[in-house]
Amino acid sequence: MSGIRVRTRKDLRAQRRRRPPRCLGHLTVAPLWPMHGANLGTLLRTCDAVGACMAVPRLPWVPEALARGNTLRNGACVHWVRPMAWLAERQERVLGVELAEEAIRLADLPMAGQPTVIVLGHESTGIPGEALDLLDAVVEIPMIGTGASLNVAVAGSLVLYKLAGFT
Repeated sequence: MSGIRVRTRKDLRAQRRRRPPRCLGHLTVAPLWPMHGANLGTLLRTCDAVGACMAVPRLPWVPEALARGNTLRNGACVHWVRPMAWLAERQERVLGVELAEEAIRLADLPMAGQPTVIVLGHESTGIPGEALDLLDAVVEIPMIGTGASLNVAVAGSLVLYKLAGFT
């Protein structure tokens, strides 16, 4: 028998960083061209974990997708936006997650020292060209497998954790 003790939920809650409810306002993830509803709920749960908000497009199926996928049911911070207009108004640092020349490798991405928006594109077509022009920088998640990219929930979660300083 090993000496490993699994922490209980009570242990984890006692050790968790204290923070105000909902989002801290420093990170916003923006899956502005979603393809699969299940990814939105999963990403919303990551937002809760790191104290981030989510900006989503005003599409008829999105509210139900968020409700179905968010198993916490805690009323996480969600902003309903018109993608291009919302992006054009951003004063925060705006990072896109995309395969592009001169992209910052995820491992080299520093913790967010200022309010930051993470833009996620469509899973098949990526971030539209007109939106790429509104980004301050692009983050690339290196892969060695045969796929070209990760799904929106996984990619967004990795970048959120890195920017929040949890990795």
